Amino acid sequence: MNWTSMIAIYALFWVLSAFVVLPVGLRTPDEVEGHVIEKGHATSAPVNFRPKLVARRATIVAVVLFGLYYANYAKGWITVDDVNLFGTPPVKDLGY
Repeated sequence: MNWTSMIAIYALFWVLSAFVVLPVGLRTPDEVEGHVIEKGHATSAPVNFRPKLVARRATIVAVVLFGLYYANYAKGWITVDDVNLFGTPPVKDLGY
């Protein structure tokens, strides 16, 4: 696998992980006693958004997922034939 492909796949895993861990630990104003919502702010806006923590969590999850992906790529645990749910195609040669 090329190193550029590895970077691109890791970046995809990181973005996916960031969206997955984004809502973890957030609290809305309804959950925090004494928090006053200022004029113009959404009532659903998080009170304790910490982007560095989200990035750190996303990085950890992405490293684990990419490690599993690369190990599967190197060892061949799950192949395309393993996930083929429809069997062999009815036409082998499409004449292109």
